[in-house]
Amino acid sequence: MTETGGGAEASGATAVSLENVRKTYQLGEPVHALDGVSLEVPRGSYTAIMGPSGSGKSTLMNLVGCLDTPTEGAVVVDGADVATLSDRERTTLRGTTVGFVFQTFNLMPRLNAVENVALPQLFQGVGRDERRERARELLERVGLGDRIDHVPNELSGGQRQRVALARALVNDPALVLADEPSGNLDTETEAEVLDLFGEFHDAGTTLVVVTHERHVAERAERIVHLLDGKIERIEELGSAGDPGEPAEPADGGREDR
Repeated sequence: MTETGGGAEASGATAVSLENVRKTYQLGEPVHALDGVSLEVPRGSYTAIMGPSGSGKSTLMNLVGCLDTPTEGAVVVDGADVATLSDRERTTLRGTTVGFVFQTFNLMPRLNAVENVALPQLFQGVGRDERRERARELLERVGLGDRIDHVPNELSGGQRQRVALARALVNDPALVLADEPSGNLDTETEAEVLDLFGEFHDAGTTLVVVTHERHVAERAERIVHLLDGKIERIEELGSAGDPGEPAEPADGGREDR
C-alpha cells in the first residue's frame, strides 16, 4: 500500500509557512480577521488551532487550504506562495496537496463509500481501477472494508467521518486540515476517530485541526491559541497526547523560530 503522508518531500521540512499574514475584510469599516500572523507547520507535525468565535480560526484554515489569499504577507503551502498562483493553479494545489475533513462530512449522498473516497482522484486523471483500489485500501485502513458499497445515509456519523478521513488522504496530501472533525460525534465515536488521526500522524501525515474542545486539541503536539486575529501563544505539548509546559506568549503574533 502507498505510504500515507509522504507526498512532497521535495519542498523541505516545512509543510506550511505564514509570514506576517494579514487578512482584512471591508465591512463598512476594515475588519482584520488575521493581523500579522507568522507560523510554521513542520512536515509530519500535528497542530491544533484554538480560539473563541471571531478569533480568526476559519480565516486561517481558508488561507492554509488555498481557498483564499492574504491581504498582506505570504502563505506558502508545500513550497508554493499561494498569493502568486492563478485560480487554476490554486485549485490544482488544493486538489493535490491538501486534504479536508469537515464537521458535516460533506460526502456525496448518492455515491457509496468507495466512490466518495475515490472522487478526488478522478480530478487528477487517475484511472478507474487504480482509483477504486486506492479507495478500498484506505477504507480498510479506517476499519470500513465491509462498508465500501454503502451510501452515506446507510452509515453512522462515525463511519461517515471515517469515509471523509479516507477521502482526505486518497491523494497522499502534504497536509490534512480538519475543521471541528468530531463536532457531530458522540464521545465514544469521537475517541475512535481521533485515534485514527493519531495513527495517520504516526505514519507521517501532517495534521492541522481546528477545534474549540480542549481534549481534542490535546491530541496534538502543540496548540496555537488565536485571539482577535493574532497568535496569543503557542502551547507545546511534546509528543502528541502528552501535555508539556505552555510556551511563552507570542511576540506580536509571531512564533519564535
